Amino acid sequence: MEKDIILKVENVSKQYRLGQIGTGTLSHDLNRWWYKVRGKEDPYLTIGDTNDRSTKGTSDYVWALQNIDFDVERGEVVGIIGKNGAGKSTLLKILSKVTAPTTGSIKSKGRIASLLEVGTGFHGEMTGRENIYLNGAILGMTKREITSKLDEIIEFSGCERYIDTPVKRYSSGMTVRLAFAVAAFLEPEILIIDEVLAVGDAEFQKKAIGKMKDISKGEGRTVLFVSHNMAAVKSLCNKGVVLEKGKIKLISNIEHAVSYYLSGDSEIMNQRKFDELYDKEIFKLLEISINNTGKTIEDPIVENKAIELKTFIELKNKKEKEYHVTYHLYNEMGETLFSFSNGETAAKLVNGNNELTCFFPASFFQSGQYFLSFFLVEDRKKPIFIEKDIISFTVIDGGRDLGVYMGREPGYIKPQFEWEINTDSK
Repeated sequence: MEKDIILKVENVSKQYRLGQIGTGTLSHDLNRWWYKVRGKEDPYLTIGDTNDRSTKGTSDYVWALQNIDFDVERGEVVGIIGKNGAGKSTLLKILSKVTAPTTGSIKSKGRIASLLEVGTGFHGEMTGRENIYLNGAILGMTKREITSKLDEIIEFSGCERYIDTPVKRYSSGMTVRLAFAVAAFLEPEILIIDEVLAVGDAEFQKKAIGKMKDISKGEGRTVLFVSHNMAAVKSLCNKGVVLEKGKIKLISNIEHAVSYYLSGDSEIMNQRKFDELYDKEIFKLLEISINNTGKTIEDPIVENKAIELKTFIELKNKKEKEYHVTYHLYNEMGETLFSFSNGETAAKLVNGNNELTCFFPASFFQSGQYFLSFFLVEDRKKPIFIEKDIISFTVIDGGRDLGVYMGREPGYIKPQFEWEINTDSK
C-alpha cells in the first residue's frame, strides 16, 4: 500500500549569524549574490559551528538545523523532542513558513495552522471575535466557513465573556486558549503546536490533548507537537523525532524515541563507572547505577515500578573505623528533597569490595529529573569525601491517564503511608 505523505522535509538546514541582524556586512551580501549569479554554492554554507550553546565556538555562523530529512504521513501525530536549543522551534517555524530554510525544501499538501507562541497571528487591538475571522482568512477560509465554526471555537476556548474585548486585555492563558481553539477548529490539514499549551491550566491542557487526539484519529488530520512533557508526548503521539544540536538523532515509534531521549544518548545517565577517578587511600569508588528492579540500566526508569540504587565501593584498611554512604537527592531546580544513608541499617560496609543496594518502593518518585550527591562518612560524623551531582537520572510517567498537571501530581515524591479507619457503620 502506497504511503500518503502529507509533509516531506528534504535536506533542510538553517544558518544564523551571531551578534548581527541579517547576513552582516555589504561585502557578505555581494559575495552571496555573486556566487548565486554564477550558479555556485553560497561560500558561507561551508562554514559555521554546530549549535552548542555551552561552548564559545570559532565562527560567527551557527547551524540551528543541519540536514533534516523526514516524512509525515496523513493522520500521524509526530512528537518533536529534544533539549533546549536543539532546534525544535526553528524547525516548526520553517514548517510554518515563518522563516525560510537556508538550504533544502518543504513540500506539503493542504493548509497548515501553527501555534508557536502565545498570541501568534493575533492583533492586540482587535477583539477575540475579529481575530478568529483574521486567522481564518490567513488560513484561506471563507467568511461563511469561519462563521459556521464560530460558536464551537468560542465555547471550546472558554472566553465567551471576553470575546468582544480587545485581545491585548487577555491573560496569556486566555490568549492561548483562543489561539488553540482557532487553530484546531478551522480544519487545517496539518496542525503545528509548540510548547505553548504549557501556559494553559491543567483543565485546558487535558482538553487540548483530547481535541488533538480527535483531530488525528477521528478526522485523519496530521499534528506536529513539541513539548518537554513526556507524559503528554507519549499520550498523544505515535512517532517521535529526536533532535540534538540541530541534527536528527533518531526517528522511531514514540516509546523508543522518548526512552532514547531520556536515557539513551543524553547527558542524563543511569550508570557511571569511575575507573581510577576516585581511587583514594581509604576507599575506591567503582560504580553507581540506578534502574527499575529487574530492568537494565539501558531501560528508562518508570515511576510505577520499584527502583534500586547500587553503589559499588572498595574499602581499604578499614581497621577500627566505621564508614557509611550518604546521598543527597535534588530536583532539576537544585532544591534538596531529602538525604538517605545506610548508616543506621544492618547493611554495613566491610573491607574489600561492597555492593550496596538501596531500594525505593514503586511509585515513590514522581516523573522528573533528579540529581544525587555522594558522601562517604567516617564514624557517623565526619565526611571524608564529597562529590556533588555524581549521577543524574530521569523517572518517566508510568502510563497514568492525563489529569492533574498533565499526568504528574504536584510535588516530587509520592510516599505510601499507612492508613487506618474505625467506623461504627453496620
